[in-house]
Amino acid sequence: MKKKIAILVLVLIVTLGVTGIWMYQMFFGAAVENRFTVVLRADESYDEMTKKVKSSLLYHWSFDIYAKRINLDRGIEAGKYTFDEGMNVVQVARILKFGADNSVRLTINNARTPEILAGKIARQIDADSVAVVSALRDKELIKEMGFDSAEAMFSIFLPNTYEVYSDIAPQALVRKMKGEWERYWSSEKRAEQLKRVGLTPYEVMILASIVHEETNAQEEMARVAGVYINRLRIGMPLQADPTLKYAAGDFTIKRVLDKHKEIDSPYNTYKYVGLPPTPIAMPDMAAIEGVLNFEEHKYLYFCARPEMDGRHNFASTLAEHNRNAQAYHRALDRLKIR
Repeated sequence: MKKKIAILVLVLIVTLGVTGIWMYQMFFGAAVENRFTVVLRADESYDEMTKKVKSSLLYHWSFDIYAKRINLDRGIEAGKYTFDEGMNVVQVARILKFGADNSVRLTINNARTPEILAGKIARQIDADSVAVVSALRDKELIKEMGFDSAEAMFSIFLPNTYEVYSDIAPQALVRKMKGEWERYWSSEKRAEQLKRVGLTPYEVMILASIVHEETNAQEEMARVAGVYINRLRIGMPLQADPTLKYAAGDFTIKRVLDKHKEIDSPYNTYKYVGLPPTPIAMPDMAAIEGVLNFEEHKYLYFCARPEMDGRHNFASTLAEHNRNAQAYHRALDRLKIR
């Protein structure tokens, strides 16, 4: 009798041990064999969402039990979910319970047109460039943001890196950028800088776009900005070559000629006094800060140096400027740049 009891106890112990190992494996064993990603939509039911997940998951029974325990059926947040190799059903269910980590770092910089900007944005979020362009050119959205064209609204995109959800709608992104723009310009420091420069935030962005296209040398951006501020103050045309390239629709122009100065466009700052109607590019932060902190001086002219080092010679008089310009044009001739 004792022998039978011992055998039964042993069998029970073995059974419990095997069951325990099996249960542990069901809940804490690797249920994800290969890393996979699913996109769950808000219009899908709970069963439809979990079916997508379980199609790439082992141990469906234990998943359902744990999901019920944590009341997962009360709602799964729509979004993109990625599950790494080796995850167990508990980890998978808890990720679904507490939401997707859809955040991405969206970097915005160096774009000359809304279309170029749309392409850069689309490569970083879950939206194609057509959808982003549609948002940037949506007349109602443009009006809501307080502008009258996509090129004007382009100015709210301050170059920086932003934390956004990867599935953010393009229209929502535009609104977010407007909020970032307003935060940037709302400080007391900005108010003082704007008072000094005598321009609105939008006008600063326009002038900064010209400064950005004029020079890559950050250390002279404030000086270049100072030249344009001096011209604006005395009613002198800006005569900014980058605006002619924009008017011609060709930034590859290497040498601005008299024919370019005859282009009939509000962006032709040789013909029309004052700022062009919209930015001609997305200025970098150095150019924006260069305008806000423009250098006080008496220069009215500047010209690229004949050394072709990306910097400029500055002049207070036309005679001095003409000498600088002649030296530069001789350098262009030597290099056969037409």
